[in-house]
This record gives sequence, C-alpha cells and structure tokens, in this order.
Amino acid sequence: MIKTNISKRIKFNIDQMEKAFFDCADLKKKPMKFGKNQDVDAYLIYIEVTVDTTISVLGQTLRFLNEKDRQEILSILYHNALAIPDATFFETIEEAIDGVLTGEAILFVDGFDKALKIPDGGYPSMGISETDSEKVVRGSNEGLCDSVKQNAALIRRRIRSPKVKAKQLKIGVRSNTNVYVMYIEDLAKTELVKEIEKRLKNFEIDGVLDSGILEQLAEKDWYSPFPQFQTTERVDRASMALLEGRVVVLSDNSPVGLLLPTDYNSFIKTSDDYYNRWEIATFARMIRYVASFFALTLPGFYLAVTNYHTQILPTSLLLSFAKARQGVPFPAVFEVILMELAFELLREAGVRIPGNIGSTIGIVGGLIIGQAAVEANLVSPIVVIVVAFTALCSFAVPNEEFATAFRLLKFVLIGLSAGLGYFGMLIGLLGILIHLSHLTSFGNPYLSPFVGADLNHYQDERDVLWRMPLRYLRKRPIYANEKERTRLEFKTEEKGNVCDK
Repeated sequence: MIKTNISKRIKFNIDQMEKAFFDCADLKKKPMKFGKNQDVDAYLIYIEVTVDTTISVLGQTLRFLNEKDRQEILSILYHNALAIPDATFFETIEEAIDGVLTGEAILFVDGFDKALKIPDGGYPSMGISETDSEKVVRGSNEGLCDSVKQNAALIRRRIRSPKVKAKQLKIGVRSNTNVYVMYIEDLAKTELVKEIEKRLKNFEIDGVLDSGILEQLAEKDWYSPFPQFQTTERVDRASMALLEGRVVVLSDNSPVGLLLPTDYNSFIKTSDDYYNRWEIATFARMIRYVASFFALTLPGFYLAVTNYHTQILPTSLLLSFAKARQGVPFPAVFEVILMELAFELLREAGVRIPGNIGSTIGIVGGLIIGQAAVEANLVSPIVVIVVAFTALCSFAVPNEEFATAFRLLKFVLIGLSAGLGYFGMLIGLLGILIHLSHLTSFGNPYLSPFVGADLNHYQDERDVLWRMPLRYLRKRPIYANEKERTRLEFKTEEKGNVCDK
C-alpha cells in the first residue's frame, strides 16, 4: 500500500484529512492560527467526545504555542520541546488518520512536515469494575475492562518487572483493533510467542469487536466443542498465567482475556485454589472434577439404568422409580430431553432478561415448570431431580466456555444411552476420551499432566486432582522455559522438609 507523506503545505494536509473524514459529524475539524502575530496556520482534528480542549493537555499545548512567534513554534516542533512525554509525530497521512481513530487529537502546523498526536482523554469506557464471572471466596475481584491499555496496566501493577512484554498488533482491516500479546520474556517459550503471533496474523477480517473472534479464528481444531483458549475476566488469573510461562492475549473493547496454551486441568482450577489452604483447595477441586463428570453423564446414565440395566438397582429403589413413572405417557428418553431443553431455555432466558430479574425468573420459572410438569404427569419427579442435579453440576465448572462443551455432549450421550444402554454411554465416553487425547493447545497436550507427566519430571502432578501445600509447588508447569522452572526456594530449609532437586 502506497502511503502519502505529510507536506509542509498545510492546505494539502487539510485536503487529505477532509477527504478521509468526509461526512463525519462526530469529528471536530478546526482551522486555527497560532503565534503572537497570528501568522501560523494550523489544523486540529479529533473525535468530539475523546478530547477536552480547555483544561486538558491539548488545551495547555495550544495556549503554549499561541504565545510564541513562527520561528519559535517550528523550532519547538522540530526539537520535540513540548515537554509532553506521550506526544507522537507522524510522517504519513495514513498514520495521522489512524491516530485520530485511536481517540487522540492530531495537529498540523504550516511549514512543519509532520503531524503531532497530542494525548488526551481517549475513548470513553466502562472503567474497572468487579468481575461478573469466576467468583471467588478469597482474593481480589478486580476485573478486566474494555480498554486494552488499562488491562495491560492492571497486569503490570501485579507483576512489576521489566521482563513483562506487551507486543501490539493491529487486527481488522476496518476496525484496526489493538491487540496485545503479553508474556514474561524469560519464562514464556520463544517459539510459543511466535506461533501465537503467526496465527493472529494468518487471517484478514474487516472487524474484531471482541476477543471471541480472535479465539475462533486462531484455533487449530475449530471443530472441537472443547476450547483451546482459556478465557478469563480476572486480572489476578491473567497475572498468574504469565507467572506460569503462559501468554495472555488482550483485545481492545473486550473485558475477556485469552490465556494459552491451556489444558483440561487449567479449566478446573480457580484463583482462590492458591489463596486458601491446601486441604480445602483440594476438596473443592475434587468436587469440581466430579461435577464435570456428572454434568456430562448423569442423564445418560439414568436412561441406561432404567431402560436396560435395572438389575444393578436395589429392588426398593427400582420399585420407587416405577411408582414415580406411573401415569407418565412418554418414554423416559422423551422426558429427559424435554426437561433438558426446558432448562436450557430457562438458562438462556435468564441471561437475556435485563437486570437482576433474570436470575429470579430462572429460579422461579424452573420451580413452576418442574412442579407443573410433575403434577400434570408429563414427567416423573426423578427426571426433574436428575436434570436439576445435572444443571447444578454444570454450574460448578468454573469456566463457562468449558462447561458449554459438557452441556452439548450431554445430548450425544443421552442419545447413545437411549439406544444402546450402558454400552452406548461407554462408546460415547471412549470417543470423547480419544478426541481429548488427540487435542492440543499450541503444542501442549490437552490432557496434561494426566499424559506426558514425565516431560516435567512429574512436578505437574502435584497440582491436579489435589493441590499439594504451596511449599511443595516449587516448579512451574510445563508451559515455562525449562531453565526457568523453579519458582519457589526457601533460604533456610526446614528440618525434615523435602527439597526438590
């Protein structure tokens, strides 16, 4: 693409900018005159809501230049003597246009062959707020916001090291969205950073409005229901990922960061697993693993047992099931699918209804529909219990995108179990396990450290189903550079304590 250099003739620059921003009512384009004798022509352009021309840096700059004569103004500009740390000079019209679109003010001065970007308020944003997802009992609730620069600053506030790097990419032919690839220089593998940049540059799209678009386009196994990017709205979770040697991708206009590479175990962990004592953290993590399994298998297991393998149930329980189904005109598989779809509808309606009333409608609607369906003999009470418990298990999975995979595959196992019984469910589970064993996230096995534990000398196994005491978690996960795996050392080793070599 051929670029147009900025001219010393201000009329040429004005014509180029007016041509680029024709019919843009939200832009302010002001021809001005500077100098003691008002003999220096200038042109200021900015998006209206992003700049305050009175008391801001821009206003102070304009008043300062207006007190100088022509030669002094040009000399100040040539020598960058405005004393503005974030002032930037552009040499081409295209760069100046991009500067306007970033939300800053651009100043052209007659006789000066560069455009000056003067930083100001920038685009309005929602600001920093408490995260809505990934709730924790202990730890900070500070969430990411819509500004990629503020998000990077929040992470730097937690990791105050010059080795934290943030590479900026522009993605989107029309949106020109700022995307930061953040990592710690000596911890993250160089080939991993290069591969991430390669995938982000491997496509062209007209606009990127959220990090979810990057996630879908950069995934290798896009057909899989299991995400290969871990998402987070928590600043401390993103910082923790950097300290593990992982990479964080932040997109402007999105409060959701992408953590990679990832694996099955990372989706089960939460931030407060490391803030609480190891006993309660281990107990909570095991509950989450069990919940993820039941969220996938419980409805199918119920159908397999009641339709094909009733002999594994105690007689009293079997009679109780049979009594509960008396008068129900539909087969069990229809009951389960009907209630599962009803619950998914309630979940979707609760999300879409504005305000706090959404959660209320979901709870009340579920109770009313479930009770009415049982009283009308459309479904049996045991099916309502199975569906409700399955939903509760899916909510226990910390990551929403990861839980979605279980919600979808649950219907596959329902179909296999209804047709083939327990053997159908086993076939489905085997297929899912085979798929997971072939799945990778930027070269990292999705089932690590259940597989490939020897690659990190079995250190990652100390933080899987159970979380060993922090004093024994002395090595970083396999994501980090091999030479920088040690993250904890005691200056004086306690007597009887095991020391990792």
